Parts: sequence; structure tokens; C-alpha cells
Amino acid sequence: MTQILVIEDDAVASTLMLKLLKAEAFDVLVANDGSTGVKLALAYEPDLIICDIMMPEFDGYEVLQQLREQSATASIPFIFLSAKADRTDLRQGMELGADDYLTKPFKRAELLGAIAARLDKHATATKPYIDEMKRAANTLGQLAYVDPLTNLPNRISFHTQCQAAIKQAQQSHCLVAVLRLNLKDFGAINTTLGYFNGDHLLQKVAARLQQAAENYAVARLTGNDFGILLNDVISEDAIAAVTQRVLAMLAEPYTLDEQSIQVQVRIGIAFYPDHGNTPGALFTCAELAMHDVPQGKQYQLYTPAMAVMAAENRLLQSQLGLALSQHELQIHYQPQVNLITGRIIGAEALLLWNHPERGVIDPNVLMAAAEDTVVCAIEQWLLETACLQAKSWQATAQIPIRLAVNLSAHQFQQEHLVATVTQLLQQAELDPEVLMLELTEACAMKDVDTAVLKLKEFKAIGVHIALDAFGTGYSSLNYLRRFPLDMLKIAPTFIQKMLTDNSDAAIVKMMIAIGQSLQLKVIAEGVETVAQFNFLRQSGCYAMQGALFSRPLSMAAFQELAQVDKRFELGSVAKDGAASAE
Repeated sequence: MTQILVIEDDAVASTLMLKLLKAEAFDVLVANDGSTGVKLALAYEPDLIICDIMMPEFDGYEVLQQLREQSATASIPFIFLSAKADRTDLRQGMELGADDYLTKPFKRAELLGAIAARLDKHATATKPYIDEMKRAANTLGQLAYVDPLTNLPNRISFHTQCQAAIKQAQQSHCLVAVLRLNLKDFGAINTTLGYFNGDHLLQKVAARLQQAAENYAVARLTGNDFGILLNDVISEDAIAAVTQRVLAMLAEPYTLDEQSIQVQVRIGIAFYPDHGNTPGALFTCAELAMHDVPQGKQYQLYTPAMAVMAAENRLLQSQLGLALSQHELQIHYQPQVNLITGRIIGAEALLLWNHPERGVIDPNVLMAAAEDTVVCAIEQWLLETACLQAKSWQATAQIPIRLAVNLSAHQFQQEHLVATVTQLLQQAELDPEVLMLELTEACAMKDVDTAVLKLKEFKAIGVHIALDAFGTGYSSLNYLRRFPLDMLKIAPTFIQKMLTDNSDAAIVKMMIAIGQSLQLKVIAEGVETVAQFNFLRQSGCYAMQGALFSRPLSMAAFQELAQVDKRFELGSVAKDGAASAE
């Protein structure tokens, strides 16, 4: 039976929660002050703790701090209760390691939902450890602590080594750093080169990590995630030096099946004592930092703000499900301009969330972790609304442009996607030629054979197909020939660097040449300067979109722009950074 400890000095509130939780078949422990709560937590190690913040003498922050300092209670899910709804309180609690925060008065469903979410996340987080411990019990000697593919220490061994390093650092007053390293787009390598070569790459990466981080512990944590443990480190500069050495070593090309490839990595860093005093706390912080690596960089040091941001994102994800029904979602349209004629030839439909408190938010990051039912409903709405809008423009405004809509990996994998799109086109009475569906290179490469079949079905009904973010994945010319494409879209990362980096300039020219050789139109995304425009036009690029011409516009603003002869004066730039219309 799941055991919950309630620490609450208000007798009425404590009694109500006791009755509510027992009615849900929880085993409940109750403490009426912080000191008693800490003692009960250490004695019983409950599955979850619910604690009031405002208590006399021994408040909730002190309770959490003491429990996080004890290894037995450091990872127990912890929910704060407070009559205050101040963002400062949320930040303080999250920085101490709280998992959730409820404001009084709260509804029964809110409390039970928070409990279920925390218990489920804790079970998911601890399952790899539990599973590995069970397997270890049936394995002899050191084999239980070694990854069989790379011969590196595994997660269990890494956890033990980290625990020992922290204990030693408590005496020596040195730093202990955990580096969490992820190989980006590793699934595409398995798809294009096969699982045998994927395994071979992991072995090569493991060998390079051991060489780059000699004298330190290196482990394989999960499929394409590795860990590096830096013990007895004297400064953050020393941590950065090792990280740079690792990145330099991994940046060298790998030869797999007589092909030379480069692997992109991202590293999150957390260290004792600033970010935690248990292996679990450091692992969590390093993972948060890894997922927060800025674009254009390869590593990130953990900051407490990341935990607060993660908590805020969880809150926004829970609100995202209501955004559609409350009409908070909007579609903006970014023009796509022909480089020769200067005419608007199309637009990309982009989803925005007009949050009542936060203002305009890009919901795409949140959707990656939202519930499947919420994601499906939003993506269906986006596609349906875009089709209806395109038809409206054709019928009332005489705007004959092609409208591009992005397909997520989740959406593209839906079994009945082609039938759904066909039905939406029929309902809107929209010519399929008007619709351009965009999918990323990484999405297309996950299952090439299935992707080819589905794209051919779309082509059969007349829909156009664009390969988005071209150049960021691992597709080869042979695979591109198989895809029934109409357009390649060059990722903004290449456009931003092509005038200052000869390699990126050569890559952009090569991608344009590839498109031309395959009789595909090429469009550049993220064009912001006249110099970029000139380079692309001289290189034979077909079209572009970006802030140089226009940022994403509301439906009315785009319609007004498209009706004004649909041309741009490409030689001059207006004060707001957009090219002026003729």
C-alpha cells in the first residue's frame, strides 16, 4: 500500500486530508509540526510527503532541506502546500528540491492529480535502478556492474562511484562533477547505417571518452547516454577544461561501413556541493542542464532556475489541454518569397499560444512532453484550420498561394494520417495542390520504408511535400532519391553562419546543388540580412522566409500584405528590418 506522510499544523486541514487520502486507499501518516514530520519521514521512508510551508518554529522549507540532506529521504517526492501563491515561494521551494506546489484552497482532483503525477514520475525514474538491481542479483561478480556492449561501468556502478566520491569530497572539500552526455539523433544512425554500425559507434564513443577523461570514471547510462564522474576537482574551470577536451575528442569524424560521419553531442553538468549532495540529485540536475543546452552550444552548467523552469513547464503542459477549448491557440503565417520575382509564393502556418497570463508562447516545446490526446487534438485543429483558411483566401481574397503545415514525428506516425488529411481537404473543398506538408529530416529517417510509402500516398492525392531542417540529420543522397519530395528547406543554423564560416557556406551551396540535381525547389529559412539574401540568390536558391521580409503575421495582417501586389523590393530594407513592398 502506498504510504503518504502529511505534515500540517492546521488540525482541520490535516483531518480533511487524512479522510480524503484514506478514502483513496492510501496509508497515511500525520505530523502536526515540522520536527515530528522529519522524524516520521526518517523512520518510515514514505512513498510521498505533503507538507505545509507556513508552520511555527520549523517551517516547510527547513523540513525539505533536512530530508534532502539524508540519503534515505533525499529522493522521496515532496509536495508543498501554501496559502500563498507568490512566484518567489515557488522558486524557493523548487530550488530546495520540491517536486510540486499546491496553493490553498485546492480541489480534491488537484491534490489527487498532483499525487498521482509525482508517484508516477518517481516510479518511472527509479524503474531503471530497480530493473538493473534485479538483473544484478542474477549475475555473478562484476558482470552485474558492467555494460556488455562497451565494457564501461553501467548505471548501478556509476551511482555507487558517485556516492563514494561525494563521501570523500565531504572530507577533502573538493568538488564532484557529474557530466551527462547525449548523442543527438542517434536513432537516425541506426536507421541509415543499421544497428550493427550503431553499436559500433557506441563502442568508438566509449573508447574516446575513456581517452579524453582518463583518470575519471566513465559509464554508459542508457542507450545513447553516457556519464562522466569528475572527483577531487578544485574549480569550475577544471570541469570546463575536461568538458572541452571531451568535446574536441568526440568531434573528430568516425568511420562506419566505409562512411565518414560526425556526431553531435550535448552535455549537462552538475556538481557537489552546489547542486546536490546525493547521486540522484546530481543526476537529475545534470539531465535538466543537458536538455537546456542553448542552440549553437554543446554543454550547459546547471542553474537552480532550470528546476523552476521545469516546474513551470509542467504547469503550462497541464494548461495546454484547456488552451484549445478556451480559444487561446492562434495560427500566424510567415510569407515565403521567390528570390527572382519577389512575389509571395506561399506561407508557413505556425502555431502560437496566447496565454492569458504569460502572453505569446511557442507551444511546440511543451507539446513534446504533453499527453498524446492533447497533442493529437491540437495538431488536428491546426491542420483543419489551415485548410479552411487557405480555402477562404482563395475564395474571397483571390490569394493563390501554397500553405505549408508542419507534421510532427508523433503526427506522421499516425496510421490513418493520409485518410485524415484527405477528409480535411474534402471538407474545406480545398485543392490538394495548395497544401504543402513539411516533415523534418530526422522524422523521415526514423523508418525510411514506412516514410516513403506514406509520402507516396500523399503525392497520389496531390499534396506537396517538403523536407524541413535539411542538413541537420543523417540522410544521404540515395535516401533523398527515394522520398517523393517537392522541396528542401535549409535549416536556419546554416543560414546564420554561412557568411562567416566557409564550411557552412560550402554546405549551403551543396544543398542547393543537391536540390537542383533532384529537380527539387530549395527554400532557405531564417533569412535576416540582405547579404544572406544576395548569397542565396547568387547560389541558385529558389525562395526564402525570414525576418528580412516578414516575421509571422496574424491572419488579417498576412492577407493584407499578400493582396498588395505580393511583391517585395529586394534591394532595400525598411526600418523594422523587413524588405519594403512595392
